[in-house]
Amino acid sequence: MQRRARGRRGRWNKNSTASSACGKLAQHRSRLRKPFVPRTTIGQSLLATLLCSLPLAALAGGEDARRVFSADSPDWLRAVGKLQVPAVRYEKGYSRHRRENCSATLVTAGADKDANTLVTAWHCLEDYSDLSKPITVSLLTASGERLEREAYSVADGGGMQADWALLKLYQRVPRQQVPALLWSSEPADGALPVTMAGYSGDAGLGAGGTALTYDAGCRITRQNRAETESDCRAFKGASGGAVVQLDPAGVARLYGVVSRGDGVSVSIFVPVSGFHRALRRHLD
Repeated sequence: MQRRARGRRGRWNKNSTASSACGKLAQHRSRLRKPFVPRTTIGQSLLATLLCSLPLAALAGGEDARRVFSADSPDWLRAVGKLQVPAVRYEKGYSRHRRENCSATLVTAGADKDANTLVTAWHCLEDYSDLSKPITVSLLTASGERLEREAYSVADGGGMQADWALLKLYQRVPRQQVPALLWSSEPADGALPVTMAGYSGDAGLGAGGTALTYDAGCRITRQNRAETESDCRAFKGASGGAVVQLDPAGVARLYGVVSRGDGVSVSIFVPVSGFHRALRRHLD
């Protein structure tokens, strides 16, 4: 399956503009409650925020309310997997191979079905071009073992303005091993708490991206059709992870996919309600 060509973004380019912005962000972190540029563009301010998220989080300190997945955690968290994408980026005429570490959520149209569909973030797949190297996801089973599957891309939003993507697994995941998440076509309720989960790559609770962490009971602070801002804490590596809320019946449902944040008190997610038609088309 061929991926269509897309324009490049300079989000991870370490140019002088981004480097100088890092110092400004460190000096003024207390005033950067909403550190992102207007929602329809990806400018230099967002570039600097993304480049500096991990070191600034360490400088900011503060209590980390996240938890590490354990036997006492909600079972639906097993649907959040660690996604690894073999990426190729071309710089100054040379190809640079690396591995993009992200998160992805196993979803289903019915709790009685074995699942083969993942929701993740578009930017996690942006530099995936070598189709000879597989995208892989690792999920925690009920027995505590790791289950790995290979995946391929079937749909996405095409850019940071719609930072979502759908993957299909070559082999289904038995529901007895990993229960997939139901999802909602409606926006999350801004008056109720949400849980944000993913494989954050921080050196603390995230253990360099090896531990599944989640921030339970965080709040939505701003909401619109394209994206929603929250006070959840997450780090690079959690991109593509799950934002879950309990529906009126008390059932955990996927309401959003983690996009980006500052690693301290602002995390932005893309509502499933914005791409639920594409998701419905690819579920079987």
